[in-house]
Amino acid sequence: MIGQAFGQLWQSTGLVGFLANGGWGNAVMILVGFVLLYLAIKKGFEPLLLIPIGFGCILANIPGAFIAGVDSGGTVGFIKLLYDTGIETGLFPILIFMGVGAMTDFGPLIANPKTLLLGAAAQTGIFISLLGALALSFVPGINFDLHAAASIGIIGGADGPTAIYVTSRLAPDLLGSIAVAAYSYMALVPIIQPPVMRLLTTKEERTIRMQQLRPVSKLEKILFPISVLTLCAILLPSATPLVGSLMFGNLAKECGVVNRLSDTMQNALMNIVTIFLGLSVGSKMEADKFLNLNTLGILVLGMVAFTLGTATGVLMAKLMNKLDPKHPVNPLIGSAGVSAVPMAARVSSKVGQEYDPQNFLLMHAMGPNVAGVIGSAVAAGVLLSVVPYMEELINGLRPALAYFN
Repeated sequence: MIGQAFGQLWQSTGLVGFLANGGWGNAVMILVGFVLLYLAIKKGFEPLLLIPIGFGCILANIPGAFIAGVDSGGTVGFIKLLYDTGIETGLFPILIFMGVGAMTDFGPLIANPKTLLLGAAAQTGIFISLLGALALSFVPGINFDLHAAASIGIIGGADGPTAIYVTSRLAPDLLGSIAVAAYSYMALVPIIQPPVMRLLTTKEERTIRMQQLRPVSKLEKILFPISVLTLCAILLPSATPLVGSLMFGNLAKECGVVNRLSDTMQNALMNIVTIFLGLSVGSKMEADKFLNLNTLGILVLGMVAFTLGTATGVLMAKLMNKLDPKHPVNPLIGSAGVSAVPMAARVSSKVGQEYDPQNFLLMHAMGPNVAGVIGSAVAAGVLLSVVPYMEELINGLRPALAYFN
C-alpha cells in the first residue's frame, strides 16, 4: 500500500509529465515564457502585457496542473475560466478599447482631419499580409485558410486587442501565436519603424515643419465620438463593438460630467482587464499548438504586415504632399498611422528631431496615431463581415474546381 501511494505520488509529479512523450514541448514553452518575462522586465518591452502573457504561458505548460484546462474530475482551471469568459466571448478586448478611448485625445485628429487618411493607409498592410498568408499555404507544413489569414493580417494594425478580438472570432487555435506576434511587434516599434521611415524619405522631407494645430473646442470633442459611432452604425455595424466601446470611453472623458467613470476606465478597469487578458492569451501558448511551422509563418507574416503598415502610411503622406504642396505634411508622421498609441507617434517625433532638433512632430503624429486605432477597428469589422461570406463562397466553388482539375 505504501509503495502504491509513493508510486501514485511519483506519477503525479511534474517531472514525470516532462519526461513523458511530448513533455519536451512543455519544457520548451516554459522557457519561451521566461524569455517573455526577461524581455518585459529587463528590456522594458510592453511589460504590462508581456509579463501576464509570459506567466500565463508558464502556467499553461506545467504538466498535470490543468490550470488552463479541465482535469479528469471535471474541475476547470482558473485561467480557462478567464479565457472562456473574456476571450472566447470577445469581452476583454472590448473593455480594453473602452479604457483606450477614455485615455485618448482625438483633438489632433479633429484639428487636422486629413491625417485620417494616414491612419487609413497604414491599414493596407493588413490586407496585403492576408494575401501573403494565403500564398504561404503552398509551403509544405504550413496551412492557413482564409480565417487564419485574416487573423494574421490584422497584426499589421499594431493593435493587440483588435488582433485578439478578430482571432478569437475567426481562428481561436492561433490565438497564442498571433497575440504574441502582435504585442511583440508593438513593443519593437522603436526598432522596426525608423529604418523603414528613413528608407522611404529624403532628408528634406524629414525636416518639413508643419503648421501649428488649431485649438479644438470642447463641443467638437464631445460631438466627435457621437459622430463616429453614428457613421459606424450606418456603414459598418460589424465594427460597432470595438468602435462603440472606444467612443463610449472617449465620450466619458470629454463630456466632463462622469469623471469617476472615466477614471475607472482609465485605471482600475484597464488594469484588471489587462491582467486577465494577458494570462488568458498566454494560456493558449500550449506546446502542441505553438511549436509548429504555422507559428513561424505567423511571426514572419506579422513582421511583413507591420512593416507594410508603416511604409504605406509614409507613402500616403508623400502622396498628399504631391497633391497639396501648399500645406506640406512631414512624411514621418505617416508611420504613426499604425495604432501603437502613443509609441508610434513618439518614434515619429524622435526621428524628426534627429534631423531638426527644433521640429516638434509629436502632436501632429498623434492625429494619424489615433486615426489608426479607429482604422484597425474598422478593418476588423470589414474582415469579420467579409471573411465568413468569402469562405462560404470558396467552399461552394470547390466541387466545380475539382471537376475541372
